Amino acid sequence: MKFKRLGNTNLNVSLICLGTMTWGEQNSEQEGYEQMDYAFEKGINFFDTAELYAIPPKEKTYGKTEEIIGNWFAKRKNRKKIILASKIAGPGLPYIRGGGAQYSEKSIVSAIHESLRRLKTDYIDLYQLHWPERNTNYFGDLDYEHDKNERSWNDFESILRVLKKFIDQGKIRYIGLSNETPWGFSKFLEIAKEHNLPRIVSVQNPYNLVNRTYEIGMSEISIREDAGLLAYSPLAVGYLTGKYMNKNIPKKSRLDLFYKNYPRYHNQRTYDAVDEYFKIAKKHKISLAQLSLAFVNSRDFVTSNIIGATTMDQLKENIDSINVSLDQKIIDEINLVHENNPNPAP
Repeated sequence: MKFKRLGNTNLNVSLICLGTMTWGEQNSEQEGYEQMDYAFEKGINFFDTAELYAIPPKEKTYGKTEEIIGNWFAKRKNRKKIILASKIAGPGLPYIRGGGAQYSEKSIVSAIHESLRRLKTDYIDLYQLHWPERNTNYFGDLDYEHDKNERSWNDFESILRVLKKFIDQGKIRYIGLSNETPWGFSKFLEIAKEHNLPRIVSVQNPYNLVNRTYEIGMSEISIREDAGLLAYSPLAVGYLTGKYMNKNIPKKSRLDLFYKNYPRYHNQRTYDAVDEYFKIAKKHKISLAQLSLAFVNSRDFVTSNIIGATTMDQLKENIDSINVSLDQKIIDEINLVHENNPNPAP
């Protein structure tokens, strides 16, 4: 396994991070244990979860993934060997603290204490804001339109001051963002510096061969500010495995079960791009999944690549991408496809 430093911290996280969002929905608790055991054996020391999980979000599965991880920690007695990331949910879900603004002191206190309880731990290494409270673009939204009467949201300074209390108490160690924009990322960094408050050490946003938008405004900030990307959806919900080629949707696949949850991918340009990347992978005798993951692994601004799997075969193939190196010729071929068909699934 390869490792990178998490921002400006003293933590070295595995370049492959184990994603967990299917546990409690598509995967059972026992299957979650099997995945964690195997990943840990292969040198992965970084797990990512969220209070929201399992996915897709539902009231009956809210918090279930954290409970599975907590039960595994209790059984394996290895909490200190894992760097654990979790997230507080943003607004919009009525069953999570009423669904309104979520980053008040009252909500953060409740969210952290409940996550600690479910995870059966007394600290979380990296605590992230899952999506912004303010009206902005995330989860595939485009064409930002400012709303002068936008919903209420907590200011950046107040959020950082609340999180600082938990850092001072040792209940969280570091903080990160998720589904954030260049303005939000920069603002958090600016206010932390101005008021000597905890600094953002990472951003968890989507990044893959059909969505390289992070490169436009975020990657430079990540490198210059030493707060790298935790890349989620590196296989574009399975499109970049090739299983949805020719618009085929296998039974019990994520698109079969939850098609309406992923509209950003359902367009002809995505299918066309996947076809071209498949040709590159076939030419160089690499699976499309490993080509896609190895590309993400190779980016300087990426701190860790968050993989997810519903079967052990998928998990093994994904983890093995750490052993795949792409030479400049392959990178050039990938970039030519991107140049001709940029970001079909932003």
